[in-house]
Amino acid sequence: MTRLAGARRRTFRRALAATVAAACGAVLAGCGGEEQPQTSTVSVQGTEPDSLIPGKTTALAGIRIAKTLFTGLVAFEPKTGKPVNMMAESITSPDNVVWTIKVKPGWLFHNGEEVTARSYVDAWNALAYGPNAFVNTAYMENVVGYEDVAPDDGKPTTKTLKGLRAVDDHTIEVKLKKPYNRFPTILGHHSTAPLPKVAFDDLKAFEERPIGNGPYRMAEDWQHDRKITLKKYGKYTGSNKGSFATIEVPIYSDEQTAFNDFKGGNLDVVTVPPSQYKSAKAEFGDRYLSAPISMFSRMDFPLYDKRFDDVNLRRAFSMAIDRKQIIDSIFDGQFVPATSIVPRTVPDHQADPCGKYCAYDPAEAKRLLAEAGGWQGTLTIWNDSGGSNDDWVEAIANNLRTNLGIKDIEFKRIPFAEYLQAQRDRKMTGIFRNSWLTDSGALEQSIEPLVVPGAPGHRTGYDNPKVTAAIEDGNVTVDSLSNVRLELLRPAR
Repeated sequence: MTRLAGARRRTFRRALAATVAAACGAVLAGCGGEEQPQTSTVSVQGTEPDSLIPGKTTALAGIRIAKTLFTGLVAFEPKTGKPVNMMAESITSPDNVVWTIKVKPGWLFHNGEEVTARSYVDAWNALAYGPNAFVNTAYMENVVGYEDVAPDDGKPTTKTLKGLRAVDDHTIEVKLKKPYNRFPTILGHHSTAPLPKVAFDDLKAFEERPIGNGPYRMAEDWQHDRKITLKKYGKYTGSNKGSFATIEVPIYSDEQTAFNDFKGGNLDVVTVPPSQYKSAKAEFGDRYLSAPISMFSRMDFPLYDKRFDDVNLRRAFSMAIDRKQIIDSIFDGQFVPATSIVPRTVPDHQADPCGKYCAYDPAEAKRLLAEAGGWQGTLTIWNDSGGSNDDWVEAIANNLRTNLGIKDIEFKRIPFAEYLQAQRDRKMTGIFRNSWLTDSGALEQSIEPLVVPGAPGHRTGYDNPKVTAAIEDGNVTVDSLSNVRLELLRPAR
């Protein structure tokens, strides 16, 4: 891209990363590497976010920026995923229903406004209020009065949650509809960040240059499809103050273009395209970074499409895919085959709950498809354009052609922000690529958002009342999913 044509002199090494979370996440969180001179600038590959307002973003591109601009009550310890207090002085409850949150004093928004309990209460009311259409609204649904601000039908009768109030400048009281022992993990979600008063004057205008309370501030308006520039905030109170004076996030629609800019000296941190994994490791040595993350990628079925009703058809698709061969040939063995919706890095995960249905068995796959009545017509495969997913999505298509005899396959690729919205609007007309990343060590954060109707990551139409009931019961009765809830879920699958 022309804006990056001139290589600039740097005071630090440029680094590659095999994953977005390992590379960009560390830099944007202000916690990577050695302390740099305060005049230093780092450029980090980005993609166009779906939003920069914490309650409105579910895409990694937006989450990374939001977590750099905003600091919430709770964060998660990187190695264990356990919640640790950030702006919260304490979070307590005698019964897991009424929660009292003490907010640390002395924190400021980037415009100088003090961050108070009211900053959180106003932000959470905005998150819950139906007409705002914040995609993460479900994180407030257990608060008393949610159905009044976000009714399933009709208009809201109020704009504020009955179960939420600022007791004083540094105390928040939250009343839940039912006990939830993991409530502090909710407070670690990026969508629960505070918002300044100016945000509510015009949320749309605010989104173009959000004012947060995090280690970095917006240096200028969001330049859509071009770049986002962040400056270190000198009055930041938290411990993760950041290493660079400026973070530049040029926005790319194609990973290979970003990689070429990196090799040309015009970009400092880049996500390595899968086709370059092997050569990058050899060429760049210790500048190539790779780390395990709690994320898995998958192909989802639109269960609101009756063509996918038969479970044997879905099992046939799964068993026709040679996961290991795709990982070895496209990703140079960097990943592990998925056998669960819970990544192996999450404590209490089960080793192989999918069993034989995630094993490669083309003969059985063909038999199951025949039992389901076969596949009729064109199979559409959806994924977002410009990322690093095309190769493995096409490899899956080839598996389905070869092993199931589905010859008529078409690809539908659209920009990521549009792709997310199409999923929310249930416009997927075939199987579609998806992924989920959890920064919490709580097992439920890998399960509940994907399988409970109305949850932020629920885009397939899956609805099993037994599973939902088991999850809700686990939220009430146990500290962890490791024992009771796993037993509840087993008969509910």
